[in-house]
Amino acid sequence: MILYLDTSSLVKLYVAEAHSGLVRNWAEEAEIVATCRVAYPEMTSALNRRFRTGDLARKDYQLLAKKFAEEWEHFAAIDFDELAAGHLAGKHGLRGFDAIHLSAALLLISSERTPDVVFSSFDQKLNDAAAAEKLTVRTMKQ
Repeated sequence: MILYLDTSSLVKLYVAEAHSGLVRNWAEEAEIVATCRVAYPEMTSALNRRFRTGDLARKDYQLLAKKFAEEWEHFAAIDFDELAAGHLAGKHGLRGFDAIHLSAALLLISSERTPDVVFSSFDQKLNDAAAAEKLTVRTMKQ
């Protein structure tokens, strides 16, 4: 099984917050953990924002940022289809990066040889859109 993480789920692998344990368990069960290329700058920004707002101490921020950068190569970094992302944004009323993540996940299921793809986000609108596009969605209730 391929576990696709949008950034709201990816951050839970690194920062202790609600449902972090769930996402970590899902990642351990997966054969492959995938995300879109845009998750790298989004994740870096999320960690930096937590540091600037005082949610992370400088040392913790530096350790997490370094760990994420070192582990990035272990994620399947998926490209996206900008035309499909634009279509998905309009069709489902998604924000730009949410549409990009959905487009990337849909590219994964477009191959006949791809194992099952499970989509994870902590944004309900994005999860609804993913389900409408026939993706299996993991939520905090699973």
